Parts: sequence; C-alpha cells; structure tokens
Amino acid sequence: MLFDHQTGDLLLGTISEKIFSRAAGTEARANDFVLADIDYAMAHDGTSILTVNAFKEMEMKKVWDPSRIIIPFDHIAPANSETSATLQKEIREWVKEQGIPNFYEMGEGICHQVLPENGFALPGKLVVGADSHSCTYGAFGAFATGVGATDMAEIFATGKLWFKVPESFRFIVEGRLEEKVYAKDLTLYLIGKTGIDGATYKAVEFYGPAISELSVSGRMTLCNMAIEMGAKTGIVPPDKQTFDFLNNRAAAPYEPVYADQDAAYSKELTYSAGDIEPQVACPHQVDNVKPVGEVEGIHVDQVFIGTCTNGRLEDLGVAAAILKGKKVAVRTIVIPASRTTLLAAIENGTMETLLKAGVTLATPGCGPCLGAHQGVLGEGEVCISTANRNFKGRMGKGGFIYLASPATAAASALSGEITDPRTV
Repeated sequence: MLFDHQTGDLLLGTISEKIFSRAAGTEARANDFVLADIDYAMAHDGTSILTVNAFKEMEMKKVWDPSRIIIPFDHIAPANSETSATLQKEIREWVKEQGIPNFYEMGEGICHQVLPENGFALPGKLVVGADSHSCTYGAFGAFATGVGATDMAEIFATGKLWFKVPESFRFIVEGRLEEKVYAKDLTLYLIGKTGIDGATYKAVEFYGPAISELSVSGRMTLCNMAIEMGAKTGIVPPDKQTFDFLNNRAAAPYEPVYADQDAAYSKELTYSAGDIEPQVACPHQVDNVKPVGEVEGIHVDQVFIGTCTNGRLEDLGVAAAILKGKKVAVRTIVIPASRTTLLAAIENGTMETLLKAGVTLATPGCGPCLGAHQGVLGEGEVCISTANRNFKGRMGKGGFIYLASPATAAASALSGEITDPRTV
C-alpha cells in the first residue's frame, strides 16, 4: 500500500507505482524521480561489450551481485566475423572473472525467451535489460524496461539506477479474438491505433477478457511490442496462468502486485477483440498497420518465423498447422526462440512438419531480425516477418519488411504473396 508521507492517507497506485515504491523503499508516484534497487539485470552479446567497457572506465572491479546478472549470447551468435568472435571471447573471459553464473552460450536462445524460461521474469520485480524489448517481461507482472549500455554499467556496479516513474495507460480489450486472429494481430492493431509515439514513456497496463484469455506466450508477444508505441513498459497483471508457468521455475520468491481499483491513469481506452482481423504492419513503420485484406497479393521473397516476439512453441505450432502436408513457395526461415523451444518442437512433431514443408531451420537466436546475419534481404526484396520492427534498413538496407502473425506468415509462405490465413 502507498501512503501520503505528509497526511498519512492511503494512496491508490498503479502497478508501476507500487513496484517502484518497493524498489526505491519510499512512496513513488508518477513523474517522481527515484533511485531504485534492480532485481535482475541483463545484457546480451550485442550490448554487454559496451556495458563492460563502460564498467571498466568507471574503474570498477567487481559487479554488485553476480547472481542477479544474466548474459545470453543471441544477437550475432554464432559469430558472423572475426571481430564479433573476438568481442564475444572478451565477454566470456569477463563473465568467468566476475563469477557470473547466469551465462547462456550461443544456441541457448534469445534473451527475452531465456530469462522467463529460467525464472528471472517475476511478478512485482524490477527487471532491466540492455535491450529495448526487455519490456517483454511485463507479461509476468514485472516492471521491465530497456536501458543503454552506460546505464547498465551503473547497474552492474551498484545494483541501482535512477528512474522517472512513468504515468500509466490502461488498455481494456473486451470480448474474444476470432479464429485465426492471434496476439500478434491484437498487438499490431493496438499499435496502429496508438501510434509509434502515442504512449511515449508510459507504462501500459492491459486488461479485459481478451487479455486474460491470452496464453503466457501471447502475453509476451503483447508486452514485447509495447516499446513500438513508445511505452516504457507493458504489463499484464499476473494470474493463475502466470503462477502455473513459474511453478518450479521462479529464480526467487516473489510477491504479485496489482493496481488499486481507483488508481490514476493518464489515459483509459477500451477496444473490442471482435473488431480485429489479421493485421499487417507495412514498410517502413510499425504503426503503418492495415487489415490483411488491404495488402493481400503483395509478392514476398522471404518469410521469417521466429524472434522474441513470435518464436515460441505456440507460434511454431500455428505455422506448422498451416504448412502441414504442403510445400513453401518461397524461402522460409524458421528460428525457435530457444533451445528448449526447439527440443519441444522436435518432440511433438512440429519441427518435422516444418522441415518437410521446406523451411530452413537456423540456430535459436535473433537471426535476421536485426539485420546482422542469417537472412538479410537483398536490394528491393520483400520479407513478411513475425518480428517486431520493420523500419528501413532493419533487415538489409534495401529490403521491405511486413510484420504479421505466424499464421499470416505461414499462409504467405505457401502462396509466395501476402495471404489471409483464414483462407488457407
């Protein structure tokens, strides 16, 4: 509970205000500046080298708590050049020197999948990553956000960081999603309505029957892309699904946090899930969103199914159901979000179905999402992707990226053009 430090009156708080009050050890209200204790901190192979260099420039010798630092190799793994390999070698040596136990080598998967799988994304916790899509962990009721490498170096050194407590938006989604309409479609729809900067530095809390019915995987998709509307984080209040996922998985004890009924939100918006059909974000902005019917028939050269947005077992299963017994018409890259996901997809037959359909399987990790390797587009080529960004140059400087659900991507792989999954 939050109390006014002058009057002693009970204050009604949002999830973010309550988490920051706990982390800062003082009453924290929207727009306050607080010095907060970090519960878990993450930097991947792409940002850890910058963080470590800044850490050394601060003349720090030991990190504040090795057990609460997580370093996965996922962005350019396996290394794509001698330079990348050398930088990764430096981080491996530093990890050993610091005694950091939570190091995940290449092939273990994408940071935003690895952290939840290993129980670091927990309700009520403050989790910070040196990656903008760290807001994914809000799917578990955490306040999770991305920071720059210099800020992460400060966290590595002290376990603390200054924050401005964000104002909160409350999004309510009534009803239920129609058949072959998924969390990705809902996410793109909300971003299209909000705009790429419509929720800048806000914490977006998601409510309503359509949100409650989302699987853990779907909630991760939703929160993953909160940053694409400018938000500081996206949060789904934890419930039985959350607790079932964390059972025998949580890395530490946790206490769920919920907003008070009359908490103050700077904006409250209500949507109807029944109004949403398969969505596609068109080049070169994530909020350039259209119903699939408006872009059907656009030729595609490549299909990419994977990433921290849609590379989980549920996503691969959706694609496999559409591709089963058929052959893809264009090059199609599938990258599971983690080794655990890949093994599960092998065990239940999903991966066999995908491979028989003609897809190319790559190492669990980020792959072509950031345009570093494994599927970069050539000049003028078009890709329909389940990733989270489509700005110019994201996947090759001359490429065009359309963002969609695994179902829409798989349907498009069969025809070689953007296709409504409801017609397959």
